Amino acid sequence: MFGQFLLNLFIALLWLLLMDEPIPQLTTFFTGFVVGIGILYVMHRFFGTQFYLRKLAKIIYLILLFIKELMTSGFVVTRQVLTPNLQITPGIFTYQTSLKGEWEVTALALLLTLTPGSVVMEVSESGDVFYIHAMDIEDSKESVIRSIGKFEKAIMEVTR
Repeated sequence: MFGQFLLNLFIALLWLLLMDEPIPQLTTFFTGFVVGIGILYVMHRFFGTQFYLRKLAKIIYLILLFIKELMTSGFVVTRQVLTPNLQITPGIFTYQTSLKGEWEVTALALLLTLTPGSVVMEVSESGDVFYIHAMDIEDSKESVIRSIGKFEKAIMEVTR
């Protein structure tokens, strides 16, 4: 992925130099970058890797998914905290993950910990079981598990 990006920058720089303008223009560089994207898209199957903008799109999707889950759970936690009679039952549950790599497991644990209402307390030695504390086990367990499933799918798309 990084090699394709560098090659795209090189194509854009060549485009800029071959235009032979007295003063190099930023728009010429961007035009060369877009031309480079087209060339790399046509040629990416010869590199033996996935086209780098697809991976970038998946990374952006993961970030947007996290922001959406952060906002949603933030509103839920705010609503629960601001109710006059706090009717929550905190609890701990386990979750068996299908993620394998250390980076994948760490990313999932961080995304869950940064999402309000749930905290990853511990990860098993093998890295496939999470011990998660939920602020309201009765209401939020299903939503946390749903979020975990979305995060797992997005992380797998980014890393594989």
